[in-house]
Amino acid sequence: MKVIFLCGGIGRRMSPITEDKFLVEFLGKTLVEHQIEKAVGVGLKEFVFVANPQNIERIEKIAGSLSGVTIEIALQKEPLGIANALKSAEHFLKGEIIIVNPNDVFESSAYTGIIAASRGDSAFSYILGYEVAGYFPGGYLVMDEQNYLKRIVEKPPRGKEPSRLVNILIHLHTSPEKLLEYIKKVDTTRDNAYECALDEMTQERRGIEVVSYRNFWQAVKYPWHIFEVIRYFLDRSPSYISPSADISEKATIKGKVILGDNVRVLENAVIRGPVYIGANSVIGNNALVRDYSHIGAGCVVGYGTEVKGTYIGNGCWFHSSYIGDSIISDECSFGAGTVLTNFRFDEGNIKVRVQGEVTDTERDKLGAIVGSKSKTGVNVSIMPGIKIGPNSFVGSHVSLARDLEPNKFIVATPQYKIMENTIEVDEKKKQDYMGRLAKCVE
Repeated sequence: MKVIFLCGGIGRRMSPITEDKFLVEFLGKTLVEHQIEKAVGVGLKEFVFVANPQNIERIEKIAGSLSGVTIEIALQKEPLGIANALKSAEHFLKGEIIIVNPNDVFESSAYTGIIAASRGDSAFSYILGYEVAGYFPGGYLVMDEQNYLKRIVEKPPRGKEPSRLVNILIHLHTSPEKLLEYIKKVDTTRDNAYECALDEMTQERRGIEVVSYRNFWQAVKYPWHIFEVIRYFLDRSPSYISPSADISEKATIKGKVILGDNVRVLENAVIRGPVYIGANSVIGNNALVRDYSHIGAGCVVGYGTEVKGTYIGNGCWFHSSYIGDSIISDECSFGAGTVLTNFRFDEGNIKVRVQGEVTDTERDKLGAIVGSKSKTGVNVSIMPGIKIGPNSFVGSHVSLARDLEPNKFIVATPQYKIMENTIEVDEKKKQDYMGRLAKCVE
């Protein structure tokens, strides 16, 4: 049985994060490497990656670093949907296949559950259904009494959901040849040929069975979904401090903490887990790192900096800053006094502009979302939910209250008035004060 990882799409809702979601690192490994480990853990060892021209080299590099598995790579030249991805990999699709969205995070029971269902029944295909408590902007499943799929309703308006069961893209097809036949018959100008083919397959007797899944699942659709993935990995990982880590006797470490190779924790620094700190990073004097923070490799959290509930990529530098509930991409640098605020005065949910539309994050705490290679000067304030594009600079003393596009430089231009200094200091008054102060000390 082969696992088909669909890696050819483009996550436009993740801006200003430009890295493919499945290539974002957690605990020193890309998300897709975690996905491979999970599949191997239940006995699946054959994989097909459907890549695009931008990420195929990264995928080839990951594939070359793995042993004990078989990996085949197909190229999807344009992001034209799942059906196009499967056509691109058609010559690899033999026997039973499991189609997986590698951007979703889930438990091993997703694999074992759908495989067990396929062994006990004779449907053509099996798809996972997950019961949501609130609205989810995805496909909702409508089934008959025997749990066979009747139809999928894509992104119904809030309050018009036909069920509470949503479609998770972990689909097992017993006959990919039959699936491709249905796909090729679809007449559509959109990129929904796969979904249309599934609709047609529901007309078959015992066409598609819905398998219920009740364990952890997080779809990474927006940048702030990364916070839940951090929690997932940190909650399920044991504490670990590398033997090569150098921790001052005057530092404080409490709770579940994972420190990579050659991490240095200097005097009076405090780390309160759950926290992950990647290899070769430095936590400076009087720094505080806490509450599900995830700091990548080669970072410097400098003097007096506080990092709370934040994802930080590799190679970032900070000094005397506050960074709360934020997402910081690789190679960013913040000047002293930079503050990433994370809470509104009215305590309401923080809203973010996504593809021109205002989106409610349903979070009352969210700081900035910062693209790679961005910098701030000294004494910068960034308001909650603000996005800064890659390679953009925020000049000293700027209070940024609107999104900044990629490759921009914003500066403050204060107006100053220069006058003659006519103020005379009363030296007697100063001496009297110093005398009173000396008596207090005595």
